[in-house]
Amino acid sequence: MPCVQGRRTRRTGSLDILVASDWAPIRAFDPVIRSNPEAVYGDLLPRLRAADLRIVNCECTLTRARRPVWKSGSVFKGEPALVKGLTAVPFDVACLANNHVLDYGVAGLRETLEVLHRNGIRTVGAGLTENEAYRPLRLAVNRTKIHIVNFSEGEDLTAARGGPGVFGWDLARASSLVSTCRAQGGLVIAIAHCGLEYVPYPPPYVAAALCAMVDAGADCVIGHHPHVPQGVQWHRGRPIIYSLGNFVFYQSTDLHWRRTGFCVSLHVEGNRLSDVELLPYRITDTGVQALDRKAGAQFRRTMARLSRPLRTPALAGKAWRAYLDYYGTAGFTGEVLGILERMGTDPRKGAAMFRNRITTMQHRELWCDFLTRMMAGDRPRCSREACRTVEEWFTRKVAV
Repeated sequence: MPCVQGRRTRRTGSLDILVASDWAPIRAFDPVIRSNPEAVYGDLLPRLRAADLRIVNCECTLTRARRPVWKSGSVFKGEPALVKGLTAVPFDVACLANNHVLDYGVAGLRETLEVLHRNGIRTVGAGLTENEAYRPLRLAVNRTKIHIVNFSEGEDLTAARGGPGVFGWDLARASSLVSTCRAQGGLVIAIAHCGLEYVPYPPPYVAAALCAMVDAGADCVIGHHPHVPQGVQWHRGRPIIYSLGNFVFYQSTDLHWRRTGFCVSLHVEGNRLSDVELLPYRITDTGVQALDRKAGAQFRRTMARLSRPLRTPALAGKAWRAYLDYYGTAGFTGEVLGILERMGTDPRKGAAMFRNRITTMQHRELWCDFLTRMMAGDRPRCSREACRTVEEWFTRKVAV
């Protein structure tokens, strides 16, 4: 993996693009951002500010709206004034193709767009019309043309279909837009919000989709949504980074890998991606903190381990099957029975949960893959290393 560990020497015509994952001024981070927005970035702040272009996934609405939509999962929002958590860096681009930007309906999306644009933050991946939602973002930084295509699974039927929504799971359209951007010259970055949460390996449908973006002409593909780090694949000599883990997104957990994430620094020479650097950090109760030398070295060894199965589709399939075995009959039946019980106690919520399981790729593909594996009877063996890694992702605690 061609990653630079130290600070680079900048050259004339060079460019650094920093990509971060999920950001939301919620839970324990609300009061931190409210009182001192710079503090939530800890010792990462200088590195964030040193980049020429900073991109983040805005994993919430910024709105005064009070009535959330009925949906499968949690709803997130911050008050519009908390946009100062983004302008404190400042972030230049907010990706909005995710499963939370419509948590407060079209009114919440509209206000979020207004707040971000009013504060000089450009957006991509969602809009008030279908064309706006699917439109790539085109920028010029230091005389380098940059194209950003941002899409997501469109959970809870949030994909734009003739009206407001997000850039949903339309891979043909995404590939076509990437190809069009490629033909216009410059650097093409595809950013996808997709995959199964908390799992160390991408499902086959995600691997196929992100490889297709490279085949269409993307110079780099970056993913988020799983809330844990996943590995890096080099496809046709171009990097696919499957999940950055959490960023400024607080979860009340003592699990190590849900409290660990990384940013990606893309180094560009001319119009060519010349280097990729991973910037790992720990997520604390007050913000993010860069890993020290020892922890950083361990993180990079772990990333190498995570990335090994991604070298071939066969190895990646074995790694995914390790999660299917961990999920098991107990996981599947527990999930189904839990939804059915919810339908009895809270019918609208239960219906939203069930609908999402059969309409969203991450859930539907998990259920189909698991049931197919169960039907196979004499199942093929999984990689021992992958089995140990899956267990680690669900059990390893933060060191006290």
